[in-house]
Parts: sequence; structure tokens; C-alpha cells
Amino acid sequence: MNFAHLADRSLVNITGDEAQNFLDNILTCNLKGLKTNQASFGALLTPQGKILFDFFIVKKDYGYLVDIKNELAADFIKRLTFYRLRAKVGIEADESTDVYALWGNDLSANDDHIQDPRLKAMGFRHYGKSPQDADEADYNLHSIENGMPQGGTDYAYGDAYPHEVLMDQFGGVDFRKGCYVGQEVVSRMQHRGTTKKRIIQVEGKASLPSTGTPVTADGKPAGILGAVSNHKGLALLRLDRIAKAQEVLAGETEITSSLQPWVSFKMPETDE
Repeated sequence: MNFAHLADRSLVNITGDEAQNFLDNILTCNLKGLKTNQASFGALLTPQGKILFDFFIVKKDYGYLVDIKNELAADFIKRLTFYRLRAKVGIEADESTDVYALWGNDLSANDDHIQDPRLKAMGFRHYGKSPQDADEADYNLHSIENGMPQGGTDYAYGDAYPHEVLMDQFGGVDFRKGCYVGQEVVSRMQHRGTTKKRIIQVEGKASLPSTGTPVTADGKPAGILGAVSNHKGLALLRLDRIAKAQEVLAGETEITSSLQPWVSFKMPETDE
């Protein structure tokens, strides 16, 4: 078992009788039917359908607990306050509780271990104070090996659509629920199948360069490198250009790419 303190995460409590309806009307995920200590993964989008904030949201007895990047927490609270209007909802930062990730064998969901809703192999979340035997670098490698994008590293907030970062693949968007902020754009992408860019796994023939390095396919811009760990990494790539390229480079390093085994889409077919 691996137990890592995620110091880059913050928590926000959302309380009140109208919390569920308030959140369901603005978030991509559906909170109806969520059981106590069960998590969903979702986002709050711009009206143009791009991701402003992404997060885990956990049903609690008092309302909801949001697990979000430190750098986003204050702006997230401001944005929710803006949308709240007269709704009977409390929104407050929780500065006394730490966030941990757990993964490995012999673990199961319970009141302390909350299943990561994106992918079973990603493990669990724990909120509290606990010893640790791993660190954020270990968790980052775990995410890369499972092909799971991480906001702020694998994509920039305000500049990516949910489909590009695989939220349509792991349940981060509910396409059957009612309207939410950015819903029209995201639904159109889903029904038309117009997504050209996706975050997929890459491997370098040498150690990969740093996050943010441009990726080219036969000399043409094809995307950007995300999280890296030695030879392994993730990248947001134009699949149509990658599929037919003879040479794909991250900076000067030759790379190969592969789709995560858990995604439902395929590489575009080439003429060859």
C-alpha cells in the first residue's frame, strides 16, 4: 500500500439545504444518488465550455466536501459565491484537514478510504491526519502509469475542454443531466465527435524533457508534454497528426504514444 500526503490540495465545505440543487445546476457531474462518503469527479466550466476548476466532490452528512488544487481554492469559493445568489448554501474553506492518496493492494472503500471515482486502479482518497510512506512524486508517477491527467500539469485551466482531458471517459461529465455552465458546447462536442486533441500516454527513447515542452509530428505542431517521470509521461496531442507521423518529438527527444487501455476512443485511421 502507498499512502501519500498531497500538499497541493485544499478542501472546501459546501453546506445547506439547497446545496445539491445549487451544485447540480452549475457543475458537470451529477450529485443525485451519491451516497455518504462516495465521491464524484467534476468541473466548473466557462460559458464557452472550457475547464476553470476540476475537483473531487464527496457527499458528507453535512453537505459536500470539495477536494481541489490549492491554487484554485480561493477563486473557486469566489465563483461559487457569485453563482449562489439567494440560495441557502454555505461555502467555506477547510484549513484543518489534509488530503492523502492511497493505492495498492488490500484496500477497500470505507468511511476513511473514499474510492477515486475516475478509475479503480487510481485507488482512494483519505481526509484527515495520517502517517505516510510515499510522497507526491510517487503519486504523480502512479497517475502517469494509469494515464490519468492532472489539472495544472497536464492541461492549463481555462484552456482545455473536458473531452480533451478525458472527463468524458471517466465520468467527469454527465451527458444526461440538465443544463450546467458550458453544457451546450460540451454536449455539441459529444454528439458530433469533434474532439481532435486528447491526453494520452507517451514514452521517450531517452528521458523526457520538462512539462510544457512542445511536441511535433513530422515537424508540425502536435501538442504539448504534460507530467513526466524519466521516460514516461502524458501529453495533450492532436491524434490525427500523431497517427500518421513518421517521427514524433518532444523537444529533441523521440517519443512513442499509446492510448490508455481504459478509454473507449481509437486512434484515427490513416490512408496507409
